Amino acid sequence: MQNIFLAGSSRGVGREIAKLLLENEPPSVNLLVLLRNPTYAVELEALGAKTVFGDALNPANLEVALHGRAIDVVITTMGGLPSDRGERADCEGNKNLIDAAVKAGVQKFVLVSSIGSGNSVVAIAPQVLQTLGAILKEKEKAEQYLVASGLTYTIIRPGGLKSEVATGNAVLTEDPTVAGIIHRADVAKLVCDCVTSDKANNKVFSAIDRNMLFKPVEFETFDL
Repeated sequence: MQNIFLAGSSRGVGREIAKLLLENEPPSVNLLVLLRNPTYAVELEALGAKTVFGDALNPANLEVALHGRAIDVVITTMGGLPSDRGERADCEGNKNLIDAAVKAGVQKFVLVSSIGSGNSVVAIAPQVLQTLGAILKEKEKAEQYLVASGLTYTIIRPGGLKSEVATGNAVLTEDPTVAGIIHRADVAKLVCDCVTSDKANNKVFSAIDRNMLFKPVEFETFDL
C-alpha cells in the first residue's frame, strides 16, 4: 500500500482527491491529511484518513507532520482565495511542504497549481490575468521551487473549476496554450492517475475538459 500525505483536503479539489483515494473498501492507500482546522477531521476520518494538525506556513509544523513517517507521495492542492491577505499558502506553504518532503525522503510530489501559471499565462484572458495575476505568480514560484528541489514531481494546472459531478471528459495536455473549464471531481481523478503513473514523472500538465474549452482548438492529449 502506498503511504500518501495530502495537504489541502478541507475543501475543493483536495477533498475530492481524499474521497477517491479512500473509495475502495478496504482502502488501497494509507492517507494522512494535513489540517489547520479540526472541524474537518471528523468527515475525513470517517472516510478512512488519518489526520495531523498544523499550518503549512509554519515549517516546523510540517517537519513534525512528516518526521518518522514513510511517505511515498505528497499531494498538495493548497492555495488561498483571491480575498486573502498576507502570506499565502500558494507559494510559501507549498515551498515549506517541498522542503519537508525533501528532508523526509519522499519519492514523489504532486502539486496542483492553475492554468495561467508559468508558460500557461498565454492561455489566460487579459481581464482574468488582471484579477488573478498576483495569485498565479505565487503559484508559479511554487512550481519553480518544486522543479528545482530534486524531487520527482508532477505539476497539474487545472482550468476554471466547478463543483459538479465528474464528466469523465477531462484530459491532460502538455500544451500550455489551452484553457477551459473542468470539474473538481475530474481534476481529482487526473491527480490520482498521475500518482500511480511513472509517465507523469517530472511533467507539467494543463488539465481541462475536452468539451468545455474556452476556444475550439486542436491539441495533443497526454496518455498516462
